[in-house]
Amino acid sequence: MTAELTIRDLQVRGASVPMPRPLVTGGGTIRTAPLALVDLLTEEGVTGHTYLFCYTPPALGPVVALLHSLAPVLQGQPLAPHELERSLRARFRLLGSTGIVGMAIAGIDMAAWDALARSRSLPLVRLLGGQPGRIPAYNSCGLGMIGPERAGEEARELVAAGFPAVKIRLGYPELATDLAVVRAVREAVGEGVRLMCDYNQSLSVPEAECRVAALAGEGLTWIEEPTLADDLRGYARIRAAAATPIQAGENWWGAREMQAALDAGYCDLGMPDVMKIGGITGWLRAAAVADTAGLPLSSHIFPEVSAHLLAASPTRHWLEYVDWANPILREPLAIEDGHALVPDRPGSGIEWDEAALAPYLCGAPDCVDGSVKG
Repeated sequence: MTAELTIRDLQVRGASVPMPRPLVTGGGTIRTAPLALVDLLTEEGVTGHTYLFCYTPPALGPVVALLHSLAPVLQGQPLAPHELERSLRARFRLLGSTGIVGMAIAGIDMAAWDALARSRSLPLVRLLGGQPGRIPAYNSCGLGMIGPERAGEEARELVAAGFPAVKIRLGYPELATDLAVVRAVREAVGEGVRLMCDYNQSLSVPEAECRVAALAGEGLTWIEEPTLADDLRGYARIRAAAATPIQAGENWWGAREMQAALDAGYCDLGMPDVMKIGGITGWLRAAAVADTAGLPLSSHIFPEVSAHLLAASPTRHWLEYVDWANPILREPLAIEDGHALVPDRPGSGIEWDEAALAPYLCGAPDCVDGSVKG
């Protein structure tokens, strides 16, 4: 029998990691990945690891500070992820558990599950009742809004590693440019490669209806987040008229928001974000909702953890592959023939490469946001 673990401490560091390909969307350009690195230590010597992607450098400091403030709350608590999640949500009930509060809770949850799996010498997927295997992955490391002249060349680079699918960011000022970009990518990669496109919430509902209709003949696998994520009626309206599947869900803050969206006829496909959906505990709830609804379930970023979660999800679909944390990991997630290989080592497989990480820690000379102290 495995002994119960007790939390000793929570250690958090901020890091600003340069992205190999800057991500250009309708909301701006992301050149560095602002990551909150979370280590959950136990009295028994087992440590769980995870990271949070904070999107923009100004958010990194508050996320790290909030996690630091929660360390005394966790010390001495049993390592029981469901109970920890419940108690943390109760603590923030009056404030609410979305935004940076939700991110912090999810970070603790992911690190707790990682520690629990390590304590039992199991990969996370086996602890969740699944088994390691191969998950179809699409390359989402580029094809920001770079125009049709560059999009074809970059698409060829992204599929060169054997990926069977890539994602294109759209939302140019003119519909004609959206179409030109999609066609340039298709010409570059051929008919055998699947194309997903993402509007990153950049369109009004009427404009989304117009552009979704214009893209109907382009053979897209899905059109993602065409309008604001909280517009349930708008999504239902867009979906009702669309000939291409509508993908959404990365901005669901928990399984209740997911269920409300599905009840409204929001989308054909779902892609929760493990950080926003509530960590691994939240993902398990979301996977149950998806299973009941028959909703194909893909992941949003965090490929190291998401590969395990998809492998344990009944309606798994596609893994979104990004390499943003690779520079600071000892052993990044392996991709083979367009599939993510779910690792068969204890936990999620996340281990920090401390030597590689050092220049990017906030407070180090190369860190973009020096206000955060690890």
